[in-house]
Amino acid sequence: MNRNKLTKRFLLLSAALTMALGQSAFAGETVALNLDDAMLRAFQNNPTVSIAQYELDSARASYNAARQSRGISISANHDSNRSGNNDAPKNITNTHSNTLTAALPIFTGGKLSGSIKQAKANYQYNEVGVQRTYNEMRSTVTDGYFNMLQADNIQKLSAESVTRLEDHLKNVQAQYDVGVVAKVDVLRSQVELANAKQTLIQAENAYQVAEANMNKIVGLPMDTTLKLDNLLVYNAYDKNMDDCLAYAAEHRPELMQAKYGVDAAKGALLVARSGHMPQVSASATQALGSDHWLGDNRTKWYAGINVKMNVFDTGVTLSKIHGAEADLKKAEETYRDTVNAVNLDVRSNYLGLREAEKRISTTKLAVEQADEDYRIAQLRYMSGVGTNTDVLDAQVALTQAKTNYTKALYDYNTSKTALETSIGVPMSNPATAVKVQAAKTAKAVKAAEEKTEEAAK
Repeated sequence: MNRNKLTKRFLLLSAALTMALGQSAFAGETVALNLDDAMLRAFQNNPTVSIAQYELDSARASYNAARQSRGISISANHDSNRSGNNDAPKNITNTHSNTLTAALPIFTGGKLSGSIKQAKANYQYNEVGVQRTYNEMRSTVTDGYFNMLQADNIQKLSAESVTRLEDHLKNVQAQYDVGVVAKVDVLRSQVELANAKQTLIQAENAYQVAEANMNKIVGLPMDTTLKLDNLLVYNAYDKNMDDCLAYAAEHRPELMQAKYGVDAAKGALLVARSGHMPQVSASATQALGSDHWLGDNRTKWYAGINVKMNVFDTGVTLSKIHGAEADLKKAEETYRDTVNAVNLDVRSNYLGLREAEKRISTTKLAVEQADEDYRIAQLRYMSGVGTNTDVLDAQVALTQAKTNYTKALYDYNTSKTALETSIGVPMSNPATAVKVQAAKTAKAVKAAEEKTEEAAK
């Protein structure tokens, strides 16, 4: 393959990737969507991720400002004044002065170190907050995706129920026409069919709502028609309860944020206590002044140490200390409460996962049994040894069994996502992953081109 062909392939691949990343659906368009596509679209279009990133940028800037406050600060000042004597109106004097001062904090009694500690903890809190946003976005997208799949399956099951009842009504009507069954069988079958159609209407509406919600999550027009890959399947989860609790203790973002909240409160307490400590700084000043602009004559310089200490402030500093101590206790209790809440969340989601897992096997067997029961009931009715009620009851049981099986799959998949979120399984920004893959592809194409050139030589 020559270089031109490789280049064309790379350009086509780049164009396809660009379209995949940037495409937007027009109103009423049909869009095929798998779970990875949904994740990518949500991360691109949902403002929650951007908000978390901007909060992190702001916290980083505040942390940098706190650290840089340890260094030298230089300030410049200019004054221009005109003065005169009331008894001698013509005796007017102009003065122009300039000062350039450099100052360096030497000892702040913990004020600077406390501010840095507080800003650092706030930065770390928001850094973990970005990861928490990623995890919660994954949960939101996955739940919306599975909810739409569940609604679609229920809609299909309701349509199957209507079809079975329509076929059964035809058989009943045919037997009634030849005088084999009573009118009551026809009426009962018609009522059951009408009820099934009502259920189908409700299922179709639920699906449309779920589809609109999914469109909102991924940033598509509300009337976009979505075609999803069916992911309501059973994949075994191999971690036990202890594994999940141990993992959550190390990775759950809320726990880390609560810990950083304690660190921030400790920093705030240092700042409050510094009000009772002396503040020591060094400074050097160069002064210039004259009665002519720019005022750059008659220079003077000053250098020295400044010590300042609050002797009496009617209890303001002491009240700030008490408030900071209370905030620290509050942060510590918040951390303890968060630990308990996370443990409960993990246990609840794990038990929900295992419960749904057990229901999958039992409901799957129930579907097979209900299907056989419905078949036998139909044969018995057609042979004149069964009743219409038997067939209708068997049909209801079959629909319910299939619904229970679908719901068990739905509950298992959503519980699995909820469990992974509750233990803090990290979710990276899929847009970043796509960019990395694009870079790898470009690198591979470049390597192939270089290899071709070497072979040509």
